[in-house]
Amino acid sequence: MTAAALIRRERPDHPQVVALLAELDRYLESLYPPEANYILDVQALLAPEVDFLVAARGEQIIGCGAVRCMPGEPETRGQPYGEVKRMMTTPTERGQGIAEHLMAALEDALRARGISLALLETGRDQHAAMRLYERCGYVERPAFGGYPDNGLSIFYEKRLA
Repeated sequence: MTAAALIRRERPDHPQVVALLAELDRYLESLYPPEANYILDVQALLAPEVDFLVAARGEQIIGCGAVRCMPGEPETRGQPYGEVKRMMTTPTERGQGIAEHLMAALEDALRARGISLALLETGRDQHAAMRLYERCGYVERPAFGGYPDNGLSIFYEKRLA
């Protein structure tokens, strides 16, 4: 039996996080052309409007995710929202509920900021990610945030109570 993962805040420039994000970038690059990867780099993840969380077992970081607070726009009828970004769990740790716990903590971070709408963009070929988001209560929606509706992206939203 494996020990439970602890969800905590961490700097996105932590060496283990940088390595995890590089692994995620390589995976996304294997699926999509560069112009279809909408990646926030480490510098963008350090911005004050971003909450960055990790899942860890002891000193080992095994997953991460972020939410970026965004102003309202026509696609959200002017409602501010939090955009879920950079979700990743190491392959050896998948299937243990870590990503669900990360999502719940990210949603709590949005609620703490007074944000009641979570949105995200994911790739159409990321079937496990789409199943995760749907298990967490996200439903498909139209494009937002200037993302092109290019046939490669799937967009989701969740109203946070």
